[in-house]
Amino acid sequence: MKPTTKQLTLCALLTAMALALSYLENLFPLSLAIPIPGVKLGLANIVTLFALYALGPGQALLILLARCFLGALFAGNMNALLFSLLGALSALGVMILLSRLRGLSLYGVSAGGAAAHNCGQIAAAMLTLGNSAPLYYLPVLLAVSLLTGGLTGLASACLFRGLRSTNLMKG
Repeated sequence: MKPTTKQLTLCALLTAMALALSYLENLFPLSLAIPIPGVKLGLANIVTLFALYALGPGQALLILLARCFLGALFAGNMNALLFSLLGALSALGVMILLSRLRGLSLYGVSAGGAAAHNCGQIAAAMLTLGNSAPLYYLPVLLAVSLLTGGLTGLASACLFRGLRSTNLMKG
C-alpha cells in the first residue's frame, strides 16, 4: 500500500522529533543523578512508542532506522551505529511483541523496550570487543532500565492522553 502524503509528513516529523530528543538528551548529563556510565533516559523512545501505537510496526521501524542512521551521520560517529542499531532494533522488536499482550500497559511495554535496548547494546559491545566481558555490566543496566523505561512510559502515556482527541492514533 502506498503511503499518503499525511503519513509521509508525519513520519518525517516524528523522525525529526526523535533526532531532536536524542540530541537534547545529550545536553543534560544523567550521570549527575544516576552515576552509572552509559545510562540514558531514552527520550527518543517516546517517539518510537508513539509511532508503534499510532502508525504501526512498519512505519515505526522506518522512523527508528532513519533516526539511527541520521543520528550517527549528524554526530559524525559512524562507529556508534552498530550500538544504536542493535539497541534500537532489539527494543522495537520486544515492544512490538509486548504491545500485543492484552494485559500489559504502556509502562510495561516501555520498560521491556528499555531492557531489550540494553541487551542489544551489550551484544554490540561483545561483538566489538570479541569477548563476553560486557555481560557483567548487564544486570546493572537492566535494573536501571526499569526506571528509565518507566519514565519513558509515563511521558508516552501523557502524550497519548493529550492526543486522545486527535485522529493520529489507531483504535
